[in-house]
Parts: sequence; C-alpha cells; structure tokens
Amino acid sequence: MKSLLATIVLALAVSTINPASAQRVPASAGRAEFVEVEKGVKLHITDIGDGQPIVLIHGWPLSDAMYEYQYAALAKKGFRVIGITLRGFGKSDRPYGKYDFDVFSDDIKVVLETLKIENATLGGFSMGGAVVLHYITKYNAAHISKLALFAAAAPSWIQREGYPFGAPKATIDGLIKATETGRQDLIASFGAAFPAKEGGISKNVEKWLENINLEASPYAITQAAIALRDLDLRPELSKIKIPVAIFHGTQDKLVDFSFAEQQHKGIKNSYIVKFENSGHALFVEEADKFNSELEKFARN
Repeated sequence: MKSLLATIVLALAVSTINPASAQRVPASAGRAEFVEVEKGVKLHITDIGDGQPIVLIHGWPLSDAMYEYQYAALAKKGFRVIGITLRGFGKSDRPYGKYDFDVFSDDIKVVLETLKIENATLGGFSMGGAVVLHYITKYNAAHISKLALFAAAAPSWIQREGYPFGAPKATIDGLIKATETGRQDLIASFGAAFPAKEGGISKNVEKWLENINLEASPYAITQAAIALRDLDLRPELSKIKIPVAIFHGTQDKLVDFSFAEQQHKGIKNSYIVKFENSGHALFVEEADKFNSELEKFARN
C-alpha cells in the first residue's frame, strides 16, 4: 500500500513540473493582423516596431506588402510602422459596394481609432497619396501630425480646365477599360514603366510587385480607378495646415514630377524631396534615401 501511494505521489509531482503542462507565455505582442472597419469587413494590417507611429497607405493596385523594406528599416530606428491595406486590395476583405475616397478615408479613421494611434506621420503612395490627402481634409488631420506624399497621384489624375497636368481623360478611360478586359496584361505592363529606366529594378522585384498587384479584387481595381479619375483635390490643398513632405522621382513616367510641383504650390507648409535616380518606384529604386528622408521628417 505504501509503495502504491508513493508511486501516485511521484506521478503527481512529475506532472506539475512537466513543461508541456506549464502555461505558455504568448510570443505575440498582441497586435491584431486584421481590423474590422464595418460589420463583415476587415482590413489587413502590418504593425511592426515600437515608438512614434508612421502609418503607410499603398498605391493602386498594390497592398501594404509594398512597404516591406520600409517596415524593417524604420522599426530598427525606433518607430512603430503600420501599413494599412485598403478594402479590395491585398489580404483585406473585398465586399461588393463602394470603393471611393470617402470610404477609404472612413476605413483609415476606424483603424487609427482602434489602434489608438495619435500624432502619427501618415504617408501615401500614388493613389494612396490622394487617399491620405483626402483623409487629412475630411477629418481635419485627426490622429495625424505630419503628412508624407510619395509619387502622389494628386491633386488631379487627369487634365482639367485650367489644369494641363496629368493624363487626358480619354487615356484614363482606356486604362479603366483595360482593367475589365485585360487586367493581367495591364498589370504586367507596369513593370517596364515603374522604374526610371528598364532594368532599374531587378526582375525579381518587378515580379514581386506584379504578384502583389494581381492579389487585388478586379472589381475594386476598376472602381478605385474610376474614383481616382473623378477626384479633384485642388480646392483641398490650401486647407492642409500640418507639415507635408513630398517625395517624387524626377523620372516618373506614371505620375509626372509636375504633380509634386503642384502639390508644393498648393500646400503652404510643404517641401519637395527629389529622387533624381527614380521613376515611380522610388521606395525600392532609392530605398535607403527614401527611408532616411522619411525617418528625418517623422522625427523632426
């Protein structure tokens, strides 16, 4: 009987020190990879690092994955870097419905509130540049202290009366038609036009960006392009009071450098950072300069 009792006591003692039965310490920092912005609609979030927040919005038809080389570099410099993928793109949900700049701005507002972000630097690339400009004016820079525009397709993507910059409306209409009839070919054609010169980015990087583009919802691609074509932010520029940095490649074939000049002309507290060796892909063509200039702007 004593022998049986000793065996039971020993077994209980071993079970209490067995690592498999010990409570696991969570490895996660507790940050959600998806944020619900309305019932049934979640956006994908990349949230890396600790410190002063930098929030990044992608271009068309990319996703937050485009900032891979910004996340790593800026997190090491003591920033919390947050990429938001707009609905319809990347890993975010793609519901049927509206895909315009009010919706995109509303979604960003919910994400910033959910993550309790304050005094952030908000940056946007290409179409994302138009998104962040609209967000700042719609919500009076809520949660944001500085704005960065990266090859921004703003204040107007198309030529308008008294505004000879950008593309003719007929050209953009043709691009929108191509999203519905030859999306894969259209996206593949961006490869050569993205850098300052063909070969300016490696074939592997070109393929990486193409794969990100192909993840987007075809419906969202078309609807977002229509919304960007119809968006005129010229009256909004003078309303922006926070500091603005304008990053733009001088050899950009997709969004001409004149866009940066018009942004600077319309936004009082702004300055231009020229990327002399870049086209539209300045975030990878001159990644080191891009990251250091963004760090400097966000920190000062």
